[in-house]
Amino acid sequence: MTVEQTVDALANRSPQAPFATFVTPNAEHAYLRQRDPKFRAISDAAWISTNDSRVVGRTALLGGLRLRFAPGAYVVRELFERVIEPDTPLSVIGGTPALAEKLRQQYGLRNLVQHVPPMGMIDNPAAVAQAVAFVAAHPARFVFVAMGPPQSELLCGHIIEDGRSTGVGLCIGSSLQVLTGDSDPAPAVLEHSGFVWLYRLTREPRRLWRRYMRGFYGLGLGLRDVMFRWLGLRGAYSRE
Repeated sequence: MTVEQTVDALANRSPQAPFATFVTPNAEHAYLRQRDPKFRAISDAAWISTNDSRVVGRTALLGGLRLRFAPGAYVVRELFERVIEPDTPLSVIGGTPALAEKLRQQYGLRNLVQHVPPMGMIDNPAAVAQAVAFVAAHPARFVFVAMGPPQSELLCGHIIEDGRSTGVGLCIGSSLQVLTGDSDPAPAVLEHSGFVWLYRLTREPRRLWRRYMRGFYGLGLGLRDVMFRWLGLRGAYSRE
């Protein structure tokens, strides 16, 4: 799906529909899918899943699959510009209080609430239960789950299992920080060439090096599957 198609689908979904997820896979997701069957199952069951990586898109093209580019940051920006109104019920899970306040000021939001879980919350049953209860107690059209993979996706899985919530949980990483200017986007030349990861890694090496090592592993899985397709063999890609 394109960014426009994704935003249109999100805009047209009933706010009263049962809670569903929007995920934006990149190369790191391939690594996480290998390690965690629950993460894989939640990702596969997502209502919308769009490509968040130009590198993944080009790798898929080698295997005969065209993945359009619809990263979370682009979709979130268009949602705020085209769909979200001042009184639209919104929830933010993660981030900082300052982030939520910037969003309120930037878009004149009057119905945005926020819950900030503790670090490593997905391994803390009490923290997970508190986050699930917060989402259920604050019905929102869009729930921005801003903790990054795999925590965002796994939390959405718990919310779906709970069964009380409505709306869409958007697993969008740092997209809100990009929107408010707290995280600088990569220069256009790097964005279009697929080297955004290099820009981010040079700016925050201590925080991101492990994430991008996982991404390289995931990219290797994709290239392996391309090779299997070229050779007409059924390999690891067919086991999922």
